Amino acid sequence: MKLDIIAFGVHPDDVELSCAGVLLVEKKNGKKTGIVDLTAGELGTRGDGETRKQEAAHAARILGVEFRENLNMADGFFLNDETNQRKIITTLRRYQPEIILCNATADRHPDHGRSAKLVEDASFLSGLQKIETTDDGIAQEAWRSKYVLHYIQDRFLNPDFVVDITEVFEQKLEAIRAFSTQFHQEGMEGPQTYISTPDFLDSVVYRHKWFGKMIGVKYAEGFISQKQIGIRNFDALIKYNT
Repeated sequence: MKLDIIAFGVHPDDVELSCAGVLLVEKKNGKKTGIVDLTAGELGTRGDGETRKQEAAHAARILGVEFRENLNMADGFFLNDETNQRKIITTLRRYQPEIILCNATADRHPDHGRSAKLVEDASFLSGLQKIETTDDGIAQEAWRSKYVLHYIQDRFLNPDFVVDITEVFEQKLEAIRAFSTQFHQEGMEGPQTYISTPDFLDSVVYRHKWFGKMIGVKYAEGFISQKQIGIRNFDALIKYNT
């Protein structure tokens, strides 16, 4: 199955917090989308690896993605090495996405920046013909996506561009709340964490409002590109009443 967009998250819920709106928008535009979680988030204070995989499957149904996979790397301890690069290369060659979305290059959680570099490196290596990989015993062809875009998650980073997600924002919030062990729910039990307070979800809403304000819409998601963004013509520029 060839995809248009593939979103990598080092932990289940990273994609929902950061770029689920764009996945929903592009799904409405007829694009094929998918999610790959690098780890099960098994080191999280609340819940466990198996529970978070179940929550991730629930969120994937809400987002309507074509697939969601987990590469089962070690939460907190995965390395940007050949073994993990090859896991990502095999995935990229299997689905041949045009656009890759992945974690911010620097963030509060050290896994985020490390995974961003891992995905970027694997994306480049995926385009080298002399790196051989197989999928179910079948040799894969080299593939390099057009862009690797980094979404913004916890730290405020100035985006290179923002995308209007106003029409799908409530559905995005529903996908975030699918991770019921992680985020605030009435009557939730367990130790309080940085992300389990009501204030944390409020901050997610405020960030998307701020990005929306940049272009005169209610909600938006922001992205950073290490590569210069190009457009075919000025029709790609949307005029907002700012």
